[in-house]
Amino acid sequence: MATVVNGSFASPAADAKYLPGGHGSGDGLLSQLLSGVSGWSVALAVLLTLVAYDQCSYIWQKGSLVGPSLKIPFFGPFLDAIYPDMNKYKAQWASGELSCVSVFHKFVVIVSTRDLARKVFNSPQFVKPCVVDIAVKLLRPQNWVFLDGRDHVDYRKGLNGLFTRQALETYLPGQEEVYDQYFAKFVELSQKEHGGEPIPYMPQFRELMCAVSCRTFVGHYLSDSSIKKIADDYYRITAALDLVNFPFIVPFTRPWYGKKAADMVLDLFAQCAAKSQVRMAAGGDVTCIMDGWIKSIQDSEKYRQKIAKGVEVDPSEKPTQVLREFSDFEISMTIFTFLFASQDATSSASTWLFQLMADRPEILDKVREENLAVRNGDRDARFSMDMLENMTYTRAVVKETLRYRPPVIMVPYLVKKDFPVTDSYTVKKGSMLIPSCYPALHDPEAYPEPDSFDPDRWITGDAEKQTKNWLVFGTGPHYCLGQTYATMNLMAMIGKASMQLDWVHHATPLSEKIKVFATIFPQDDCHLVFSERP
Repeated sequence: MATVVNGSFASPAADAKYLPGGHGSGDGLLSQLLSGVSGWSVALAVLLTLVAYDQCSYIWQKGSLVGPSLKIPFFGPFLDAIYPDMNKYKAQWASGELSCVSVFHKFVVIVSTRDLARKVFNSPQFVKPCVVDIAVKLLRPQNWVFLDGRDHVDYRKGLNGLFTRQALETYLPGQEEVYDQYFAKFVELSQKEHGGEPIPYMPQFRELMCAVSCRTFVGHYLSDSSIKKIADDYYRITAALDLVNFPFIVPFTRPWYGKKAADMVLDLFAQCAAKSQVRMAAGGDVTCIMDGWIKSIQDSEKYRQKIAKGVEVDPSEKPTQVLREFSDFEISMTIFTFLFASQDATSSASTWLFQLMADRPEILDKVREENLAVRNGDRDARFSMDMLENMTYTRAVVKETLRYRPPVIMVPYLVKKDFPVTDSYTVKKGSMLIPSCYPALHDPEAYPEPDSFDPDRWITGDAEKQTKNWLVFGTGPHYCLGQTYATMNLMAMIGKASMQLDWVHHATPLSEKIKVFATIFPQDDCHLVFSERP
């Protein structure tokens, strides 16, 4: 009987599918599996995997916090970061002591209560300031505000002396010079260029405060045209300060233009530092913050050289703080942080001050009465620290403005390591943690009727005792160095304006509504008409 051979069991070597140089069994199986798979289906699978990971990561970090149950894949509430809404911020603060969102790659925890905000401010072992994502790129990562420990202290110990009473008095002539120039400009704008018709003055206040800051920080090392250039371009820097943005700078976007403007300012300030180095070495007088710091640096170097040579130095010749050498660019970066911290905040405060005074003539009358008295009846008397320190009511008006419309509503921090911010919740390393200042400044227990503008609460009330709620300038190791300067500068501005100017506010339905643009402004940008006082 013949044997039947089943060809399907032939030797693999005789089957072309298994030729060593051809399609092996593994390749054949793989090709069969992938024969029905397209590039689009692979891309979809990868996308769904990434979406699932993004959601799971958010849910895991969210834990018990108040916040959306799910996030919009990858982007999160990106548009809210680009177009912030004060009412949404208030709703977020009211939702709980801790709440969260996730935008792009960043998980954000928002702190609403005073005590937790203070805990964050006072926990440098867990957090460090990051302002907003883009700020590190604008200010440079090596900037002193982003440093910790000894490196941060090396800067701060040399900067503290630049804001003493004696130092602040040195800067007053330059500030008053700017106010003279811009108050005349305000009148000309209203009366000559616009025929007495109201125009938005917020942009003018931004330019004014930029000019005051530049004269205070770098003196006359900058020309008027350079200051105007910085004031004009600084808008691009402010526009770049979205709370959370793309992880990288995209050409021709707001962060890209902001970075170019920041680089321009850093270059100009470095040139100013070089000029100041020469002038201070030649024995020039200190007229600005940059001069004061550079003189201290040079005095420290002279002291070190004497000690190194074995020269006996009288204790009275030893500088109060012996500082290390700082390069022109390190000085530039530091001075830029002063402008960065002051420009938007003082622009906001000055805009609200002029609007609030125009809308409350009885308060402006008291400011005028006090300012005339401290000038001994001479409206043209020049600034002095004695004069400013005796403006009790004007100080109350400024402090109430800063409370009622705080320029800084929250301060973003980056979490350096897992932070047990409460007994039940730990913020993970790499998250953004944002203590809010606005709720503490509008706490009815500390400030009765907090939504009313009442300067008398600082004189006859107990507002001065509410030190834990006074978070306008932060607290802890990164508190604002310039808080006394900022307050007195605003007092000087509104005091001098009350002597030299009359102004009328043309209110619109948007005047009392708040626009968030790095800080807060009236939504209509404050329509005013200025004129000279008779």
